[in-house]
Amino acid sequence: MPSLEDKLADTRRLLETLLLRHDPAHIAVAWTAGKDSTVVLDLWRQIIIQTSAESRILAVNLDTGHKFPEILVLRDQLAAQWNLNLHILRPAPADIPAVVAQDRIACCRALKVLPLKRGLERLRVEALLTGVRADENPSRQDLAPQEDRDGYTQVNPILAWTEMDIWAHTIARQLPYCTLYNEGYRSLGCMPCTRKTAPDQPERSGRDQEKEARMAELRALGYF
Repeated sequence: MPSLEDKLADTRRLLETLLLRHDPAHIAVAWTAGKDSTVVLDLWRQIIIQTSAESRILAVNLDTGHKFPEILVLRDQLAAQWNLNLHILRPAPADIPAVVAQDRIACCRALKVLPLKRGLERLRVEALLTGVRADENPSRQDLAPQEDRDGYTQVNPILAWTEMDIWAHTIARQLPYCTLYNEGYRSLGCMPCTRKTAPDQPERSGRDQEKEARMAELRALGYF
């Protein structure tokens, strides 16, 4: 099994190749302010600082209106600290369902997929870096490091990383992370679809399990 050092080297090589094909002004990090995408943001920021004249990192954040306050606080603090070119994408009022999380697929499409699609088009994003990991959900195990999506390339730099890898890197780099991880949460989504997870349970067992079971369907709509 590859070591974290090997995975880190592979991730950096992938990120470096993006700069050969795309202007960094058109490469965005899909940053949730969760642990995984913060690692991606940190790695991309290192690459940009070392190899590019681009002064600010382009990042997009989906604010569904139902995120944990602790996540929003971290997002705003770190965006200011790292001087990010952060664009917060929100759903159109007409798309918001009358009852949130009643129909999980329709809710995610309205609150996440549609705002993301509109935002990427407006910002002319050519490559979108995600914090997706293959071991999170069975439907993600067939993903490739780079995938053609509708109008852009989805790049999954930490696809081969594990939850342990994420925390090892976070601690080694002394990256800030949401305080909810210290309270029993291991994967953070919207409040109605997220609960605490016991240490002996799978990482995403705290996420809504109907949605987890239909992840392939969500991906087909444009979800990560």
